[in-house]
Amino acid sequence: MAALAVAGVASAQSSVTLFGVVDASISGYSSTSRDMYNGVSYNAFGFPIYNPDYVNQGSVKTSRTVLGSSGYNSSRLGFRGTEDLGGGLAASFWLEAPITNDDGATGAASFKRRSTVSLSGGFGEVRLGRDYTPTFWNDTVFDPFGTNGVGGNLINTANGFNAATNGASGTGGFGGNMNYDRASNSIGYFLPPNLGGFYGQAMYALHEQTKYSPGNATPPGVLNAANPVLNNSRAGRYIGGRFGYANGPLDVALAYGQSTVGDNFYAGVTNKVNTLNLGASYDFGPAKLFGELSQAKLKTDIDGNFIVDPGSVPSTKLNGWLLGVTVPVGAGLIRASYSAVKYKTGSSNNDLFFNDQRNNPKANKLALGYVHNLSKRTALYATVARVSNKNGASLSVGNQPYISNSVFTPKNSTGYDFGIRHAF
Repeated sequence: MAALAVAGVASAQSSVTLFGVVDASISGYSSTSRDMYNGVSYNAFGFPIYNPDYVNQGSVKTSRTVLGSSGYNSSRLGFRGTEDLGGGLAASFWLEAPITNDDGATGAASFKRRSTVSLSGGFGEVRLGRDYTPTFWNDTVFDPFGTNGVGGNLINTANGFNAATNGASGTGGFGGNMNYDRASNSIGYFLPPNLGGFYGQAMYALHEQTKYSPGNATPPGVLNAANPVLNNSRAGRYIGGRFGYANGPLDVALAYGQSTVGDNFYAGVTNKVNTLNLGASYDFGPAKLFGELSQAKLKTDIDGNFIVDPGSVPSTKLNGWLLGVTVPVGAGLIRASYSAVKYKTGSSNNDLFFNDQRNNPKANKLALGYVHNLSKRTALYATVARVSNKNGASLSVGNQPYISNSVFTPKNSTGYDFGIRHAF
């Protein structure tokens, strides 16, 4: 750090900055499951059968209280620098690490929030490294809570939650998507800022897996002779873009991205998560409105291999929407949002038009918060939120687990944050 500081002072055309956020909150989460059976079942002919001996077992709840570290803004420590190369060119770097200031266990050992080097000029900016994906920007920019704390919108929760593993760490988000919010090994391009309010970016992230030629030389990745696993020679690739317009009180942007989550060369099957979202905000002065529409689709592409019947492979959609508002009040800011998501499943043999979608899993979330700015860098905040699940959805606040089995079904989850944020 001392060497970097000296280097920055030594050159009038270069700068190095140390920055960060320390955010701490007292947070509580609870998730409630209920026995939804009322003693009535239905036989094969659709006639109701009543069991008078059944006693409804009510509800069960899990809860915990924690000292959190990112209730308003994500805690972080970073270094960024720029060198003026002359002729309008500049070289820059950005290294940003997550920190857990509640226990001090996570620090600048990894820069997985962002680690990029870039070259910029009149042509725009070319950026290399680990960075936000274009499709994530709309989820966080058009959320009054910035996808942080218990108030973060449900689109963000559902896309970052892997239902197959109950959100287990390192298993990716919706469909196993490891590139939902950030992508490693990425090449990004950003339009120059002098386009009359128009802005945009494109990103391609390499999978960095070994490619075999001819293709039939690709090994299947056998764990043992009786248990072959999928060959993920393309898993990890991301391609996407975002284009928007920001002028005065209006900001609107459209983004699309495709992430390869797995493939099996021998079966000719490739699994991808395609994400499309549209977000907008408008600042009226007394209040600023936010909105977003989003769809993520887990799709299996069949490369013409007769082993797999395309009609037997369903696609799963995650549709979501958000409405939010912020209202300045003196030195404070009131924040509120309502978001909802719905899962849809269908295949070519069971088209969504004919498939009854009324019983598909869905959830909604209401969040309300207040921020009181003590200065430009320090703020106190309070947030409360509630998630309601239907038809087997299991989204929660703070990733608080549910008790879910043959008796109890996830129903609702509540949470709160009371904290302080200091930026430097």
